[in-house]
Amino acid sequence: MGLSIAEFTKALFGLILAGTLMSPSSFGQAAKKSYKIQVPANKQWVDTNIDLRGGAKLKFTATGEVTYPAGDKSSYESKTHTVGTFGPDGLPRGFADLLHAYAVGNAGHGALIGRIGSTDYAQAFAVGAGKEFDVPVAGRLFLGLNESEKDAATATGSFEVTVEVLEEGTADASATGGPAETRIAGITPDLLAKIPRRVSDPQQNPGDMVNVLIVGTQDQVLQAFTAAGWVQVDKDVRGAAINAIMDSLAKKDYLTMPMSVLYLFDRPQDYGFAHAEPIRVAMSRNHLRVWKSPYEVAGRPLWCVAATHDVGFERDQRNKGVTHKIDPAIDEEREYVNGTLSGTGLVVRRDHVSPANPLTVAKTATGGEFHSDGRILVLVLKNAAGK
Repeated sequence: MGLSIAEFTKALFGLILAGTLMSPSSFGQAAKKSYKIQVPANKQWVDTNIDLRGGAKLKFTATGEVTYPAGDKSSYESKTHTVGTFGPDGLPRGFADLLHAYAVGNAGHGALIGRIGSTDYAQAFAVGAGKEFDVPVAGRLFLGLNESEKDAATATGSFEVTVEVLEEGTADASATGGPAETRIAGITPDLLAKIPRRVSDPQQNPGDMVNVLIVGTQDQVLQAFTAAGWVQVDKDVRGAAINAIMDSLAKKDYLTMPMSVLYLFDRPQDYGFAHAEPIRVAMSRNHLRVWKSPYEVAGRPLWCVAATHDVGFERDQRNKGVTHKIDPAIDEEREYVNGTLSGTGLVVRRDHVSPANPLTVAKTATGGEFHSDGRILVLVLKNAAGK
């Protein structure tokens, strides 16, 4: 004999309360595995309102068309502006695109792109018509177009993007931007006392502050900077000229302009890295120098970093020539390194430490003044065991 409607309803809710079936809220959560997002061409970034866990796996599928219209042919901007109608993979890069700053240097002009987290630190990635993507750290998903502000002002059309969450991930969604700060064993007052507070120029004039320490092997350090969008700079002017020509012929942005040699532990930097916008790279870029120290922490090398932000030019007080001017609020560059590297998912522990003799106000070797709270950022990179 069949159940009545009332009896069936009562039995169903009994199963729900007993945990045999999913609750209504669980049904809602299960349904949120796929999202439809409209990305209009006249906005550089769209907040999807999708908060993701670190380790999540996403699948993107995009359709639609965008048009960059032809403008006044007499204007310089129109003559250097790519026009046409295209899909989510964007337009092929041309020489004119070397005059514009796009978020993803190796993606097509106007291509669909994404990022996880803050626009200040998050490394944008190409999406195009379709892509699977592993989320490195917890954060909010943003989608946009690989275009300039001037492109967005005249562009028409949109892309419709389906975002499927294939795997939820394991990291706490509230721990955005990387791991929470914790004390790091091995970073002791004795060790900090051995590390010079400043680097020097070839004439032994004290200069930039050592404001970041990194624990990891050489390969791990290079992997972290590369994943965060930092590029190794050229060693000399001749190499810079060759690379600039080759990048231009390949229609790529040239970002690896060399930097001056500074000294720590009585030797030049092992690496120089830059994070810059095309065109402005000559006068404005985030950059840093890295030295391998004589010390180890938990059996891995300790690397010392002096990070500064070039913001223009000023008079070199040593020889009255012209040199780069750094942002005097040097702690902001320290946190830029923190944000970009921690966003890769390759930083497993981090902390800020205060040495016994903190540096708070000083001048660079060229005479520019800077100020700091004196703290040093410490980043521990993921090892071969993933810890």
